[in-house]
Amino acid sequence: MRRHDTPYSEADLRGMLQRVADGSLSIDLAADALRALPVEELGFASLDHHRALRKGFPEVVFCQSKTPAQVSEIFARLAKTGQAVLGTRATPAHYRAAKRKSRTVQYDQLGRTLWIEAPRRTPLTPGVVLVSAGTADLPIAEEAARTLEVLGHRPERIYDVGVAGLHRLVKHTRTLQRANVVIVVAGMEGALASVIGGLTSAPVVAVPTSVGYGTSLGGFTALFAMLNSCSPGIAVVNIDNGFGAGYLAASINHRIVRGTAGKAESP
Repeated sequence: MRRHDTPYSEADLRGMLQRVADGSLSIDLAADALRALPVEELGFASLDHHRALRKGFPEVVFCQSKTPAQVSEIFARLAKTGQAVLGTRATPAHYRAAKRKSRTVQYDQLGRTLWIEAPRRTPLTPGVVLVSAGTADLPIAEEAARTLEVLGHRPERIYDVGVAGLHRLVKHTRTLQRANVVIVVAGMEGALASVIGGLTSAPVVAVPTSVGYGTSLGGFTALFAMLNSCSPGIAVVNIDNGFGAGYLAASINHRIVRGTAGKAESP
């Protein structure tokens, strides 16, 4: 048996279960090992290695307010599992520190994301359309896009089509109607989600952003508008939460495309 503070991969678990099945490992010893499975203690962080088994994707690192040294250590430990690793709200300093320990880490400054790709057996899954109202919303839109890509999905981007010029959006109506799920990122008055909700039968994940002048109230005006939308089929995530929108859209798209409802597979 391995040390309790060493992460288990899915292959490790399958091997353990096979040994229980063939009688070479007792149930009691396997149960003892599994009790320590979920957490790896780093002192400043407790890594949830069990999350990939429960959710289909490993723990995601929220880099904001963490030091570069903390982020680099967390990334290095998560990378040992051989799975994809994603970090959000990362700075160039986080990237430089992580790169010293994990040479395969990549960084997108616009979306403020760090990631390590896992070996991919299949192409990225289509079906998600990602729409932004304005260029100022792109940091949040790209956070959602990177989340989708690391989780195995290929977003189709439609950018800068806000309600101030609806003619820019109308030409994309067929694309919106073919989508399995649509993410809409908008600040100011947040009206774009309602418009798109009325154009497609696909579920819409609305992301209010903090973009706007004084009475946008740091995104609350867009948030309230999206929550009060008269268009049905709209779900709203928190202000500037591109990651949450990307993860939710990936979960929906995965179940539609793969037909895996109820199975513990990657979103």
